[in-house]
Amino acid sequence: MDLIYFKKKLWLLEILEEKEELMSQQSEKKGQPEYLDGMNNPFVQKLKEKFKENIINAKTYGNELTIWISKDILIPLCKDLWEEGFIYLVDIMGIHQPKEEKNFALSYILHNFKNNERVRLKVEIKEGELVPSLTEIWKGANWLEREAFDMFGILFSNHPNLERILMWEGFEGHPLRKDFPLKGINTGASIYPDVYPEGGGPPKKEDKNA
Repeated sequence: MDLIYFKKKLWLLEILEEKEELMSQQSEKKGQPEYLDGMNNPFVQKLKEKFKENIINAKTYGNELTIWISKDILIPLCKDLWEEGFIYLVDIMGIHQPKEEKNFALSYILHNFKNNERVRLKVEIKEGELVPSLTEIWKGANWLEREAFDMFGILFSNHPNLERILMWEGFEGHPLRKDFPLKGINTGASIYPDVYPEGGGPPKKEDKNA
């Protein structure tokens, strides 16, 4: 896998984080949407009546609702949301937050086509904790969870095939973690030994002419 791809993705993630912070600062000055307490949202209140303290927090930004939940209710909550019309799993995004006690998080984006609504679920975990797989609800969660495992090392229970999806088996490390070296690592061998020389990377000009 091209190291440039991962450098660009890390760079984009950093830009998005800076942009989010800047937007939050600008919203206070210009009256733009800002993060607001969402715990009094009727939708959140309804969920809290059932799931109690497992609904940890909720915030809104513009029309987008984010709900922090315990991983223990991920499956039953998602089943309820499916019944509510949130039948499309848009994405599952891994997050590495090394300064936090729970140093990893997963962000689940669900969409309701009927009402044209989106909700984001956020689950925070410590490294090594198992997160329930959503493949029993959404088949598309299979590859999304494999990517979170591959790029961040996040583990999922009851996943049918939790293997790397971008990097090859035997690759050491998880390229989108913030402790992964930006300069990359020397794998000592190429993913395609019949095409690229030992040590990885594209063949040198002299190799091409050989």
